[in-house]
Amino acid sequence: MRNIYKKILLKRELKDKMLAVLIDPDKCRGSVLSSTIAALKTNVPDFIFVGGSFTLNSVDSLIEVLREETKAEIILFPGHTSQFSPKANALLYLSLLSGRNAEFLIGHHLNSALMIQKSNIEVIPTGYLLIEGGKSSSVEYISNTRPIPREKMEIVLSTAIAAELLGMKLVYLEAGSGAELPVPSDMISYVSKSLSLPLIVGGGIKTVDQLYKAFKAGADLVVVGNIFEQEPQKISQFVDCARKFGKEEI
Repeated sequence: MRNIYKKILLKRELKDKMLAVLIDPDKCRGSVLSSTIAALKTNVPDFIFVGGSFTLNSVDSLIEVLREETKAEIILFPGHTSQFSPKANALLYLSLLSGRNAEFLIGHHLNSALMIQKSNIEVIPTGYLLIEGGKSSSVEYISNTRPIPREKMEIVLSTAIAAELLGMKLVYLEAGSGAELPVPSDMISYVSKSLSLPLIVGGGIKTVDQLYKAFKAGADLVVVGNIFEQEPQKISQFVDCARKFGKEEI
């Protein structure tokens, strides 16, 4: 077992909640990147996720800057094979189980498998479930798949359990970047109670209160990104919430 996944399992066992700051190479550039790095230097999240549904700019160069300027471990969160970089600490090997597009179930994996194996990067197989977030997301458009409706909790749970039975190591409930609505708390609770794998939740989380509710519902790791592109100074509030959750009143 490699270091990143071991850390996730240990923190879950200790009931410590985790926060990942998502950085999109296309959106976080120039002054936005400078402000984000300044915030990350003094408020270190558990992880930095790097990736996006559609990326034109270099992932390698962004990771090099982040590794030099910050202390957080960097995990690739790729939307496409072209976003792979051996410079990250680990890779979420995503399979979009909520959709029926073979390219995002296994196609991109075939194109990248040998390259990833040769890199010796830590690979974490992850069942990726797109949940309706109130508006069409980039993930939905690029993957040409429909999200699972918010009220269809049995389908979400069945898909998450299928990921576990297939041998995946994480389940990720995703409302989409910039979603109007985050993954419902009752859905997080419903899935987490029946799942033995660590549960990641992301998309549409814009406030510390929403972060707290996701943790309370059963999310082990919450991913936040879009709000920091506008207000990177808020990283400190979110990091503080994750550190204090369960230890004192937020």
